[in-house]
Amino acid sequence: MEQADDLRAEGAALYELLQGIGDDEWSRVTPFKNYTVHDVISHLHTTDLAATVALREPERFRDQAARRDPALRITSGGESPSDMDGPTLREQWMTYLNELCDLLDGVDIKKRVPWFGPDMSVRMFASARQMETWAHGQDIYDLQRAPRTDTDRIRNIAQIGVRTYGWTFVNRGEPVPEPAPYVHLTAPSGDIWEWNDPDDSNCVRGDAVQFCHVVTQGRNIADTTLDVVGENATKWMAVAQCFAGGPEEPPAPGERAWS
Repeated sequence: MEQADDLRAEGAALYELLQGIGDDEWSRVTPFKNYTVHDVISHLHTTDLAATVALREPERFRDQAARRDPALRITSGGESPSDMDGPTLREQWMTYLNELCDLLDGVDIKKRVPWFGPDMSVRMFASARQMETWAHGQDIYDLQRAPRTDTDRIRNIAQIGVRTYGWTFVNRGEPVPEPAPYVHLTAPSGDIWEWNDPDDSNCVRGDAVQFCHVVTQGRNIADTTLDVVGENATKWMAVAQCFAGGPEEPPAPGERAWS
């Protein structure tokens, strides 16, 4: 499955960045909610473990997620990711992420997978794991002021961003403004990606990477060069949220403007 391959590649890119981080740097605070580097990778690892349970034992996942059972977040060795040192956590995370990708490759693509938000198709589930890996990876890139080279595999993330237009508002208890905006993005390769009916009065145009930063709430729309036209598009880009969980707010303008 292409999305599983993209998830694996996203993990490998972040793993390469982490290999250059010294033991003392794991406790440095990233721009994401005062999470340290260790917190970020621990979060990715625990959710990857939960994703494995969701794929293998969906009913167990539903039950444990409803009870917020910490067993969803424990490795087969019985050690919590939060208790590992940085290098050990890095290796465990990469090992289990590859295992998750192997599992995704063998799953029936018609399968629906439970999660902390709505159930998803297997392809969307793999893309959601890539989205979270990419977005939290940016927390560490920002901390390190490290350059990042994105590829067209971020199309999966842009796709989630577009498809969660309605979810952004429903999750906030607000009516969904219709129609959804036309989205016209330029990929890292220079290709053009489009979603929804063309409408110059209700649209989001510009760089695909910047769009992905906005829908994952890694950047405020004010800190991008995206062209946002129309009331619906403007409301969406102000609070866009393509990830599960309760409603969150994007960073304030200028807070994460470095790119």
